[in-house]
Amino acid sequence: MRHLSVGSLQRMRTLTFGLTLVRHGETRYNKEGLLQGQAIDCPLSETGLQQAEAAGCYLKDVTFSSVFVSDMLRAQQTAATIMKHNSSCSALQMVCDPLLKEILLIFQSFGIAEGGRLQDVKEMAKAAGQSFPGFTPPGGETKEQVKERVKEFMDKMLQQIGTEHDRWEDETSISAPPDTSPVEGKADDGVRDIPIHALVVTHGAYMCVAVRYFVEELHCALPPGSDRAHMFSLSPNTGLCRFILTMREEHERFKVSGMSCVFIHRGDHIKQ
Repeated sequence: MRHLSVGSLQRMRTLTFGLTLVRHGETRYNKEGLLQGQAIDCPLSETGLQQAEAAGCYLKDVTFSSVFVSDMLRAQQTAATIMKHNSSCSALQMVCDPLLKEILLIFQSFGIAEGGRLQDVKEMAKAAGQSFPGFTPPGGETKEQVKERVKEFMDKMLQQIGTEHDRWEDETSISAPPDTSPVEGKADDGVRDIPIHALVVTHGAYMCVAVRYFVEELHCALPPGSDRAHMFSLSPNTGLCRFILTMREEHERFKVSGMSCVFIHRGDHIKQ
């Protein structure tokens, strides 16, 4: 029997799709520098509503085929506003998923709870010789636990997209980052010719963990000249991150076979 070497080309059926992550708009707690994880489910502030409107106007001509949202109010308000401006979303259902919740913050043993000052936690992290975000006092949700939520959501999304769409192609290649259209600073960068495109509205700390997972474990290709420190930093309210993924079917499960980042933490819409 003839065996193929590791470097041999393999024929596989692949499907390419876009993924745009959006952080929710500003809340009063964001503005005042207070902790807000899962326990405090507050609405967007007036500024946050304006940011969501700006994001919706910015993305109004970008085609989406599915919308996934954290089940927290601030994320749902942001997603609903974006969808209101986008004709491709008119027939789509917002899928609320608790796997997209913000990191659980529990600091009671330190005398700090959600609603307390963010600066206090930063000082605790510094005293422990750790960075923030990334510092987890006893009782809080660890980065590993959040990463498991990210992985579970990604798997759920892949299975749904792989089952719902029939734009599979036979491709002869070794797993590699998918090609993207030129980045021109436009709202549809990377997804101009990609009809399958998921919008995911979630939270800042959650996105930090997700992006690190994409880069370190899914081997996501970075944009030219990108700075890793910036990649792993906190996205601004309604900041946008876009990725192009290729998946294939293995043992009756859909898995990522290639991934590239188009842009990270874009906030053009809130600067205008």
